[in-house]
Amino acid sequence: MSYIHEFGAVGRDQVDDTENILHAIEYGDGQLECKQGDYIITKTIEIKLSKTRRFALNGCGGTAKIIMKGSGPAFRIIGTHQGSADPSTVKPDVWLKQRHPMLANIEIEGGHPEADGIEIIGVFQPRIEGVLIHQVRHGIMLSGVNRNVIISNCNIYHNSGVGIYCKNLNLHQINIIGNHISYNRLGGIRIEDTEIRNLQITGNDIEYNNHRTHKTAPEPTAEIYIDASKPKCTVAEVTIASNTIQATISEGGSNIRIIGPKHSLGKTDWNFYPPCLYAITGNVISSQEINVHLTGCNGVTFSGNNISSAGKFNVVLENSSKIQFSGCNFRPHHYGKSSALKFINSEEIILSACYLTGIDDDSMPEGIDLLSIEHCQNIIVSSTQIVVSERKKIKVSHCSMVHFNACTLLKNCPAPIIEWRGEGSNNMMSSNIIASKNDIVKDDLIKLELQANLFSE
Repeated sequence: MSYIHEFGAVGRDQVDDTENILHAIEYGDGQLECKQGDYIITKTIEIKLSKTRRFALNGCGGTAKIIMKGSGPAFRIIGTHQGSADPSTVKPDVWLKQRHPMLANIEIEGGHPEADGIEIIGVFQPRIEGVLIHQVRHGIMLSGVNRNVIISNCNIYHNSGVGIYCKNLNLHQINIIGNHISYNRLGGIRIEDTEIRNLQITGNDIEYNNHRTHKTAPEPTAEIYIDASKPKCTVAEVTIASNTIQATISEGGSNIRIIGPKHSLGKTDWNFYPPCLYAITGNVISSQEINVHLTGCNGVTFSGNNISSAGKFNVVLENSSKIQFSGCNFRPHHYGKSSALKFINSEEIILSACYLTGIDDDSMPEGIDLLSIEHCQNIIVSSTQIVVSERKKIKVSHCSMVHFNACTLLKNCPAPIIEWRGEGSNNMMSSNIIASKNDIVKDDLIKLELQANLFSE
C-alpha cells in the first residue's frame, strides 16, 4: 500500500497536488490511499492500466476530496481491452495487469465549469464504489469498449451535466446498483450512440435530474434516457427494477424515455435494432410531464410499478410492439395531476391486471383522455379496473383487433365510459362489468362485437 502524501501530496492550503498524485500513480505499488484532506488538481489524473498494472485508489472512508480545477475528468482510467466478456477474448496482459481497477470511498468536486468526475475507456471489470461526485459537469462517463462494469453505492449529486453518461460506447454487462443520482441538470442516466447488452439499473434513487435547481432554461431530459435510434446503436437485455424514479414536472421531461429507430415496428433489422428484452419492474415512478415515454420499442415488460402524478401522461407508447403492462397502479396521486395512458401507432400490446383512475376532471389537462388507443391493432385490455370521469374517458380510434376482456369499467359521471371512433374491424368487448349499454358509444364504420358483458342498469 502507498500513501499519496509519501509522494509529496499535501491536501491543504490551496497547493496544486496534480504532479504529486501522478508521481504516486507512476511509482507507487498500485494500491493508493489518500488521507483526509482537500487535494487540488488542475489536469486529468490519467491511469493507464497497461503501465500502472493492477490499480486501486481509496479515499480513506470518503474523507479525502479531489477538487478538479481544470477541464476534463478528474480521473481517466484507460485500458486496452477490445474483446468481449468471454474469457477466451481477454488477453493475458489485460488479465494480469489491468483487470478490476477500483476507485472507492473518495469525493470529487468540480472547481471548473468543464470539470468532469470519472471517465472509463477500454477497461475490463472496472468498479466505482462509494464515490461522491458533485459540482462537476458529467459525473461518470463511459466510452470505447468496456466490460463487466460495476457502479455502486455512490452519490452523484448536483452536477451541470449528466449523472452517468454512456456515449460512443460498446459495453456488455453493467450493474448500476444502490446509488443516489440526483439534481443533475441534463439527466440521471443517459445512453446514446452506444451498443449495450445486459444493463441492470437496480435499487437506486434517481430523482430531480432537470434544470430547476440549476436555474437554467428547461431542456428535454429524463431520469433514465436511452436513445437507440441511430444505425448500429442497440440497447437490449435491460432490467430497471426497485428504483425510486421521480422529478419535478418540467417541459419535455420524462422519468423513463426509451427511443428506438423509426419504422422498426414488428421488424428485426440488425442495422436498426429496436430496444428489446426490457424488464421494468417494481419501481415507484412519478412527477414528470410524461412519466414513461416509449418510442420504437419492441419487447418490453412493464410490471408491478406504481406510477403517478404526471403533468400530462403516465405513459405514452408510440410506434412500438410486443409491450406488456401488468400489475401496475396508474393514478394521479394529487389533485391537478394526470394518470392518462396513450397508445398510438402500436401493435401487440397487453394491459392486464392494472388499476387506472383519475381523481376528477381537474386532474388532467383538457383534451387528454384517461386511456387513449389510436391507430393500433392487436391490443388486449384485460382484468383491469378503470374509473373514468366526466371528460376523462376511454377512447379507441381507428383501431382493429382491440379486445376489452374481464374488466370493471366504472364512472362517477353520466357521460359514456368508452368511445369507439373512426374505422376498424374485429374489435370486441367481452365479459366486462359496465354500467349500461349506453356507456359504449361507437361510430358506424368501426366493427365491434359485444359478448357476455354484465350491465348493472
